[in-house]
Amino acid sequence: MSSNRRKKRVEFRSNRQKRARRNDLTRQVHSEAEVAEDLVSGERVSGKGELSRHRTVLGDDEGGGLRRDVDESLCLPGRVLSSAGQYSLVQTEDGVFRECTVRRVLRTLSRDGRNVVVTGDRVLVRPQEVAGDATPQGVVERVEPRTGTLSRTSQHREHVIAANIEQALIVVSTDDPPLKPRLIDRFLVSAERGGVAGIVCINKADLADRLDLQPLIGRYTALEYRAVLTSTVTGFGIAHLRQLLAGRTTVVSGQSGVGKSSLLNAVQPGLSLPTAAVSNWTQKGRHTTRRAVMHPLLSGGWVIDTPGIRQLELWDVRPEELEAWFPEFRPFVPRCRFPDCTHTHEGDCGVLAAVSSGLISLERYHSYCRLLAGDMD
Repeated sequence: MSSNRRKKRVEFRSNRQKRARRNDLTRQVHSEAEVAEDLVSGERVSGKGELSRHRTVLGDDEGGGLRRDVDESLCLPGRVLSSAGQYSLVQTEDGVFRECTVRRVLRTLSRDGRNVVVTGDRVLVRPQEVAGDATPQGVVERVEPRTGTLSRTSQHREHVIAANIEQALIVVSTDDPPLKPRLIDRFLVSAERGGVAGIVCINKADLADRLDLQPLIGRYTALEYRAVLTSTVTGFGIAHLRQLLAGRTTVVSGQSGVGKSSLLNAVQPGLSLPTAAVSNWTQKGRHTTRRAVMHPLLSGGWVIDTPGIRQLELWDVRPEELEAWFPEFRPFVPRCRFPDCTHTHEGDCGVLAAVSSGLISLERYHSYCRLLAGDMD
């Protein structure tokens, strides 16, 4: 058994638990098939008096996963292509697209995350057959540890936009909506924190003079971020973008109206998930117009198209750690006189000296100050 496997207490939400008759755990097990099935999987329910609202589960949550001991011989590995509420669309390793629910014990785990299963997750699915329904179905039994995530804060909890990704394509537009370099910087910080490579895509290049955009492009390429100018109207930059996406797993994110979906359609015309056989998916999943969807690319790799984000509130980025997510600050931080320097007003500050001498972009420094102050604009 792995050293990071341990027993954990799982808390059930009060509206999911009925009051049990005293000393009658057997009836509870017989009447709730899911409880009995979970008991076989190495979990136990205390029968002392009222039915306990906690379970002891053997597993771990390393890397954001929700691992627990299950009978793997009854399950298939799969990838979550989209998730809405308690329903997920999963492609299992046999190539079948399955409508999946999430095992209750996973949904009720006490954790900081808002969403138990997210688009891009690698999961273990137990196939199920439902009488009268020809649609392949299943139950998500386990979520594997995540690598590479893009997250934001939502209602004081972590909202993982996409998981197991290699790069984030941050799309902005030259106009309609107007260009917001500070939003680019905010996304780049989120990508850096999630261990994801950031790509800056300035779309609607046909609405501006491309020469005027070169300083902005140069600002990011100087920091070794990849950047691309695109236009779905003229086709400018689409071939370059296609090369950047080929063979990689990429989340595409940005404000509403910047042209994310139009860009993906230009990269691969007719891009869509082969879900015709999954007839009930759009009916079962609520808020379907607000979910991230994973699409395969003919050139290899995957792209995850996401809903537009009005604001991106960073998750788990402390003010004293913010400097670490600005790569241009790193060479100059050791030159600061004070170890807790905020790089805003202190004397003998290496970062401020670098800004004054032009070694750090003034615009990027202003983005840092706005983030440090908690400014969401």
